[in-house]
Amino acid sequence: MRFFWISAGIIALGIGIAGIVLPLVPTVPLVLLASFCFAKSSERLHSWLLSHKTFGPMIHDWNRSGTISQNAKRAATISIIAVVGISAAVGVPQHVIVIQIMTLTCVLLFIWTRPNS
Repeated sequence: MRFFWISAGIIALGIGIAGIVLPLVPTVPLVLLASFCFAKSSERLHSWLLSHKTFGPMIHDWNRSGTISQNAKRAATISIIAVVGISAAVGVPQHVIVIQIMTLTCVLLFIWTRPNS
């Protein structure tokens, strides 16, 4: 099982990192999933992720109190607006943009209804 959890954590972290630049790929939930997987399988990887300068604070905030920082909320909002704007600018079909807007609105609702850290 250890191999499974390490593999799942690495995959989740890899996709989460890709989500920083890819639209509709969530970063924070995948990093939290990676943290969970590493906690079940590798103290070294879990400690590394918790001490990471970018991912560590958001994991600590979530584990401690289920909060998301105001800066993370703003960054997510700006990124989502940029994704929709870029999609429109490059000529993505209108029905795809509508799906993006509906999906990303749900993401923003979730983010902005979490308490601030």
